[in-house]
Amino acid sequence: MLLPRFSKLIARCFGRRWDLKENVRNMPHTTGRRGGMILSGCCRERLSVVGCFAASCSLCTTSRGSSRKKELSEKKLTSYFVDQRRVRLAAGSGGKGSCSFLSEPRKEWGGPDGGNGGDGGNVVIKVNQQVKSLSAIAPVYRGHDGQAGGSKNCFGRNANTTYIHVPVGTVIKENGNTMADLSREGQEYVAVYGGAGGKGNRFFLSNENRAPVTTTPGEKGQERVLQLELLTMAHAGLVGFPNAGKSSLLRAISNARPAVAAYPFTTLKPHVGIVQYQDYEQVAVADIPGIIRGAHLNRGLGVSFLRHIERCRFLLFVLDLSAADPGAQLRDLRFELDQYEPGLSRRPQAIVANKIDLPEARDSLAELRRHEKQRIIPVSALTGDNVEELLLHLRELYDGYLEAEQSSGMKPLRW
Repeated sequence: MLLPRFSKLIARCFGRRWDLKENVRNMPHTTGRRGGMILSGCCRERLSVVGCFAASCSLCTTSRGSSRKKELSEKKLTSYFVDQRRVRLAAGSGGKGSCSFLSEPRKEWGGPDGGNGGDGGNVVIKVNQQVKSLSAIAPVYRGHDGQAGGSKNCFGRNANTTYIHVPVGTVIKENGNTMADLSREGQEYVAVYGGAGGKGNRFFLSNENRAPVTTTPGEKGQERVLQLELLTMAHAGLVGFPNAGKSSLLRAISNARPAVAAYPFTTLKPHVGIVQYQDYEQVAVADIPGIIRGAHLNRGLGVSFLRHIERCRFLLFVLDLSAADPGAQLRDLRFELDQYEPGLSRRPQAIVANKIDLPEARDSLAELRRHEKQRIIPVSALTGDNVEELLLHLRELYDGYLEAEQSSGMKPLRW
């Protein structure tokens, strides 16, 4: 029964069908004790060669497939890039009240002593700086119910609060309306409140009714459907086309370690790195996923990527000097930003010409400087050439941001 499988496997490797039935039928063999076919030594050797050859063909097919360039479709990008979550929240219900009467020796009818139920637990959305994305957010959260009341006037225990930890910069919306903007570490938003506990029969004791048996159930907790959106909070944003070297540049100037590879869309979610200076000032730099032409029309999840640039105080345009026309890259990037939000490309910025270590980069840099009057900082994220100049200019942009915020009476963002 195993021989036809070998023929199918070999036919799959070479595109033709090899029929081994006749060869096997002509092979010398004997019959074993249990009626099974026992092949001679030469036959076993032939079949072992066939099996090894088929296995080697399958290995060759795997190696060819693994060497192909990794490219992600927009459907796969959507599954990897998570900056929005729709969550259904339900707070805990209150515990029900108890109906009981005190009964002790020599005091058989001591009156009602049923306690109230405990309150249901709230569901709170809290900012945690250790959380970097919304990928771990579950679609449904339910708070804990309060404990029911007991006899001897024992009240039920209130339920604990359920916390949902989100990154800094999470915006909470309901039906398109912004309910909260969580932009500080430890900031909380009570999304749904738990229901109040029910009343025990002790609560209904009165002069008219000395033995009440009435109780109330606990109230049901609130329920809401909220939309969580993540807008990256950072001082500077690295803006560029895919494979421009943004992740390598972030690794060179900060303590972040994003993935670096030789294929587009290596970065599928924003990474924030911290640049530390000797005076203990810290500048947050965000590695924005690559922008492509037509991003404002949501090509390549462009809108999802562009929205993370909104909160960046200043921009670092990263250009690839190994490309044919770096000046066209800069024009396309500015165009996409302005189409998404008018005036976005005119924020304080710096132009970073990356990959200066390549031989063809010198001519591209000269051509870029001929058409662009703004300051251009040539660097090599791979070798670290001229990274010090970039760090100094980054500090100048940061100091300018602090002065502007303090003069306007705003509290600057600090990490």
